[in-house]
Amino acid sequence: MNETLLIILPLLLGWLLDFFLGDPSRLPHPVVWFGKMISWGEHRLNKGSHRMAKGAMMAVCFILLVFFVMWGFKQLVPSKVLWLIVDTVIIFYCLAGTTLIREVREVFLALDRSLDEGRQQVARIVGRETSQLSAQEVRTAALETLAENLSDGVIAPLFWFALLGTPGMLAYKMVNTLDSMIGYRTERYKDFGCWAARIDDVANYIPARLTALLMVIASGKWSLLKFVWKNGRKHASPNSGYPEAALAGILNCRFGGPHYYFGELFDKPYIGENDRPLTTQDMHTAVRVNRFAEVLMLILILLIKTL
Repeated sequence: MNETLLIILPLLLGWLLDFFLGDPSRLPHPVVWFGKMISWGEHRLNKGSHRMAKGAMMAVCFILLVFFVMWGFKQLVPSKVLWLIVDTVIIFYCLAGTTLIREVREVFLALDRSLDEGRQQVARIVGRETSQLSAQEVRTAALETLAENLSDGVIAPLFWFALLGTPGMLAYKMVNTLDSMIGYRTERYKDFGCWAARIDDVANYIPARLTALLMVIASGKWSLLKFVWKNGRKHASPNSGYPEAALAGILNCRFGGPHYYFGELFDKPYIGENDRPLTTQDMHTAVRVNRFAEVLMLILILLIKTL
C-alpha cells in the first residue's frame, strides 16, 4: 500500500468517524486511561518537598511513555492494513469536535428549560464553578469552551499528527490531559502542575494561533485578524485567548471576566467590548465556524501530505 495513502486514508476515516459518531461512550478511551495514570501519580507525588521537580518528572515521563509505546507498537504491527486500522482508531479517539459541539448544544437546550439545568450541563465542559452563574455567563462559558477546545480537541491533535503521526497525536492528548487535571495556579497544583502547564503552552502555541486564523477564514471576516492579535494577548493563557478572541470578534460579543476555580477567584481580562446578550443563534454560528475550520485544517494537512 502506498505510504501517502497510509497517512491520508486513516486521517479521512478517523475524522469522518468523529464527525458522525463523536466520542465512543461505551468503549474504553485513551484519555480515561491517561486520567487514571495522572490521578495515580498526583496522589503519590504531590506531597512533601520538591513538588515542582516531581511534577515535572511525572509529566515528562508520561508524555514520553505514551509516545514511545505507540511508536513501538506500530513497529511491531506486521500488516500495513492493520497499521491503517490502528491509525484510524487512534485518530478517531484523539479528535473531539463532534462531542464538544453536542455538549455545547446541550448547554443551550438545558438553559432553555431552566437556569439550574444549564448550570449543571455547562459544568460538564468547563473547569470553573458554575453554581452561581447567570444565564448569560452560562452561555458565555459554553462558547468560550467551544472556541478554546476547537484548538485543544481538533486543530492541535491534527497539527501534531501532521508533524509526528499518531504517536505524536496521542502524546499531545497526554499533554492536554495533564494540563486539564493539574495545570492550575491553585494552592494544590501551582508547583506540582507547573511543568504540565508550561509543556501544554508550548505544545499549543502554534495550533492556537492557527485555530484563530482558520476561524477568521471560515467567517470570511479578514478584518478580524487585527482584533484577534490585539485581544488574544489579553488572556492569562498565552494560547487560549486567540481562538476565544476570534469567536468574540465573529460574534461581536465579550468573553472573559472574573470566575471561581476550586474556590479561588480568578479575574480574567475581558476579550471584546460588546457585552450583549448571547443567543442560541450565536451558538449555531459558532458551530458552523468550528466545522468549517475543521475542514480547512483537514484540507491543509491532506495537501501537505500529498504534495
